Amino acid sequence: MKHAAQKLLVVALLLGLWELVARMGLWSPHLLPGPMTVAHSLAAMVADGRLAGAAGRSLGRLGRAYLMSVALGVPLGLLISRIPFFRNAVKPVVMGLQALPSICWLPLALLWFGLTDGAILFVVVMGSVLGIAIATEDSVNGVDPQLTRVASTLGVRGLRFHFGVLLPAALPGIVTGLKLGWSFAWRALLAGELLFVSGGLGQLLTVGRELMDVPQVMAVMVAIVIIGTTVDRVLFQTVEARLRRRWGLTATA
Repeated sequence: MKHAAQKLLVVALLLGLWELVARMGLWSPHLLPGPMTVAHSLAAMVADGRLAGAAGRSLGRLGRAYLMSVALGVPLGLLISRIPFFRNAVKPVVMGLQALPSICWLPLALLWFGLTDGAILFVVVMGSVLGIAIATEDSVNGVDPQLTRVASTLGVRGLRFHFGVLLPAALPGIVTGLKLGWSFAWRALLAGELLFVSGGLGQLLTVGRELMDVPQVMAVMVAIVIIGTTVDRVLFQTVEARLRRRWGLTATA
């Protein structure tokens, strides 16, 4: 309850500061609307279904691309951590590509897939799969060596070792990496949607910009923050907390 009150206080202070700056008239109200104006725009988009439709399309794309990223990134990270060839030859390539901003993949995606969902999905996958692979490798490498020695002594090897010992021990760190991968995917998705007609949240931002409708732009930004925070709090933090309690990595009340 105390933490919730503190968070609400910070939000209230930010809204108050926003309202104060808007009322000072440093910028035109058309360029810096107050919180209530933005709230009215957000409510209008909710009422007419535009926000729900755009959010549904964006989250649908995100879900497909993110599942592909997890399906590719976790095994790749495991291979890099366990097989010398992948560690010596593939890891430098992964690290180099990870430094490339995800939006840089968009021109190539458009040439390969055209103005289709495939282009956005490709950008999102490339924006998240490498981070997931790196996080998985770090998590597996961080497993207590004593655990692997005990497993070897007991004759636990092969797939039984990897799926029964190694992955469960690395799972809390892998989940943290999956959370980071989701944030990378979310940003890559919106960046891709901004650059061509997509029917998602990015298109709502673009339409607001083209119409000089700053309240709509800011309302969509608020919606993006709310969606991202909700997914993080409801899904990832819940799973992460349960795993940490189960693995004895945090104190239980």
